[in-house]
Amino acid sequence: MSDKHKAIFLDRDGTIIEDSGYISRPDQIKFIPGSIEAIKLLKEAGFKVFVITNQSGVARGYFSEDMLQTIDKVMHRHILNGGTHLDGIYYCPHHPEHGVYPYKQECDCRKPQTGLIKKAVKEHNVDIAQSFMIGDHSCDMEAGANAGLKTLFLLTGHGEKEQSKVKHKPIHTAKNLLEAVKWLLAQ
Repeated sequence: MSDKHKAIFLDRDGTIIEDSGYISRPDQIKFIPGSIEAIKLLKEAGFKVFVITNQSGVARGYFSEDMLQTIDKVMHRHILNGGTHLDGIYYCPHHPEHGVYPYKQECDCRKPQTGLIKKAVKEHNVDIAQSFMIGDHSCDMEAGANAGLKTLFLLTGHGEKEQSKVKHKPIHTAKNLLEAVKWLLAQ
């Protein structure tokens, strides 16, 4: 029996919480209906659940890295209050063209690069073959495919606009995270 874990990698904005531009304060967090229930179903099915998110608002100076961590902690507290938890939140504060030092840079952690996924895989002994990336952006699908994950695309957030940009065909497209998770668990 393998000691590796199956995992789900989730985008944050437009997947778990509403994408209302650059969220710069915890009171701006608004969960997409069913997203906490979806995380709970994944945990009950034995998946590790990670958030993999680009947060260039740090590079652009819209909010500090400390504030980003506070926002993530508040989001996780809401998820804990919903009866479940995340196994990790990984974020990229960089942008290749916008912002100030040290955040204005080419990096390997900004999706569609795979640095954050690789970090979670290594830290949590994840079995790539049994794992999935779920998100609402073409870069989520590309990052997942580049890392060897199966992908599920969501029509929440930027999904409607991004759907035509997706190069790596996902195994399923769903209306929202809960619908995607129910589909996945029924397979």
